[in-house]
Formats: sequence, structure tokens, C-alpha cells
Amino acid sequence: MGAARPLSGFAAVAAVRAAVRDFLRAYPSPDGVYVAVSGGADSLALAEAAAYATRDAVEVTALVVDHGLQPGSGAVAETAAATARKLGAAEARVLPVSVSGPGGPEAAARRARYRALREALPAGAEATVLLGHTLDDQAETVLLGLGRGSGPRSIAGMRPFDPPWGRPLLGISRAVTRAACDELGIEPWQDPHNSDPRYRRVRVRDEALPLLDDVLGGGVAAALARTAAQLREDVDTLDDLAQELLDHAHDAESGTVSVAVLESARPALRRRALRSWLLAAGVRELTDAHLRAVDALVGAWRGQGGVWLPGNFEASRARGKLRVEPGPSGPATSTDHR
Repeated sequence: MGAARPLSGFAAVAAVRAAVRDFLRAYPSPDGVYVAVSGGADSLALAEAAAYATRDAVEVTALVVDHGLQPGSGAVAETAAATARKLGAAEARVLPVSVSGPGGPEAAARRARYRALREALPAGAEATVLLGHTLDDQAETVLLGLGRGSGPRSIAGMRPFDPPWGRPLLGISRAVTRAACDELGIEPWQDPHNSDPRYRRVRVRDEALPLLDDVLGGGVAAALARTAAQLREDVDTLDDLAQELLDHAHDAESGTVSVAVLESARPALRRRALRSWLLAAGVRELTDAHLRAVDALVGAWRGQGGVWLPGNFEASRARGKLRVEPGPSGPATSTDHR
């Protein structure tokens, strides 16, 4: 199983255009197509393909987020916007953001970026923001999920369409987007963070995946991406079954769920139903430990007390019902996973 032969420049441009065209046929965006542009090869190739695929149909707007994390970031953003216009975008806007919050700079930048992109969309519009995630990004995501011991939802990787986010290039390699940019005569920006070994994803990209390719004879990124696609089908099926279970167990008036209905289900479905219930109640940043602790109120009931959850929520059981409510103000033992 050797590495695939690189595409020629013309074939690379055609491959990116075809991927975007097929995506927009499957997921129309009648109120405009927006493209998140960083100035790198992936997003610039995506912007050109989007403009090509939608010519005379809908307008393409490039959205360039300036995180302000590096000297000269404003100039980089303006150059990216100008290049997007050159490639056919009807409009290109720079969105300055402030990066702060928990989880380190990478997580904080991601939150700020997605928030800015979402807020840039017209209110009530049926519009899609295209993101330049490639097959290689998908492989890195899957491998990171495996390394963390994450569940199938994480290992299933990124979805092609998760409104308003669209990812047409999940079947296109990074080498193809670079070849496309070469053919188009544009020089992408090289983000220094993408080669900084302090970031775990960079080491997976530069060290782990090449080593796996060497050991396994190549094609690892494509194989991981295929695994994600296959697992996503399984996850979707289980989610549908879990939603049916939740619909049967949930009392919309009280917001509670029936223990009797839940305990008749297999634990994997039960935890999925509980996850949807908790998210709908406003609980965020749920971990597997949180879900298993709440599930124990059903499947391992010994009269235990409630379970504290992120955001100062408490899930508890009484009279055959589970309920989730904001906890009392003041210190909370947020890691009670009985």
C-alpha cells in the first residue's frame, strides 16, 4: 500500500472545485456562501473553488479572523482578504477578535474564531460557512481522539455538514490544496503555529503520522478518515435510537425523565439519551465520567445522592424520575461521580 501519486496542478484545482461543487449540490446555501479564510493553502484553494462553483448563482464572502496573537497579524489578515477577492470572492471581511479564556491559547482561539464567524452571518439567513479542513486534519483529529481514549463521537471526526459549518475538503489532502495554489499562482501564508512542536496536533502531523506511514506502508491518513466516516454512520444510527428512547422517557412539562423507561435500555443508548437531555437543559462540557455518574442513578441505583455537573447543575433521582436543576449558589463539589 504505497502513497498515492501527487496530482498535477490542473488536476488539483479540478479536484478541489469538484469537491466544493458536490458539497454545495448536497447542501445548498441559498442566502450566500461564506468561506473562512486564514491565508493558508487549504482556505485559499477552498475560496477559489467556492467562487468558481457558485459563479452567477450566489455570492461568496470571505471571512478572515484576525486573532491578534502574532506581530503583524492584521497585515496578514488584510493580505488574505485581498487574495480571496482576487480569487473571486465578491466580498472579503476581516474580523478582529480578542482571544482569552480557559483551555490554553489554542482552545481560546478556536472559541473566538467560531464565535466571530457565526456572528458574521446575517440573522435568520440560510447560509453556510465553509471551513478548509482536509483529509489530513480529519486523520489528525481521529488519532488525537484515539490517544485521549475518547469515545466514538470523537473518533468519528468532523462532519462534512454541521450547520452552519461546511467542510467540503474532508476527502482532499493537504498536498492537493498546495498543488492547487501553485497552479493558481498564489503563495499561501505559512502560519508559524502550524510548525510549532509545542502544539500536540503539530507533533501528530509532523512526527506521529509520518512514522505510522513508514511502519504501515503509507495511506494512514486516508485510512483514518475512512474509519471516521464509517464510525459516523454508526454514531448517527445510535443517536437516532437514543432520541427515540428519550422521546419516550421525557416529560416535557416537568423536564424529568422516567427511570423505568431508561432502565429497560442498553447502557450505550441510555447514556446517549441522557447526554441529549442534559445538553438540552443547558449543561455543557460533559465528560464520559459525568455521563456514567448520571447513568448510575439509573443502572446502579443504591439510593445515592445527586451528581454535580459542569455549570453548577445537579442531576438527581426521586420518585422514579431523574431531574436536572441548577445547584444552590456557593461552593459545589463538581466532581461527585458516585
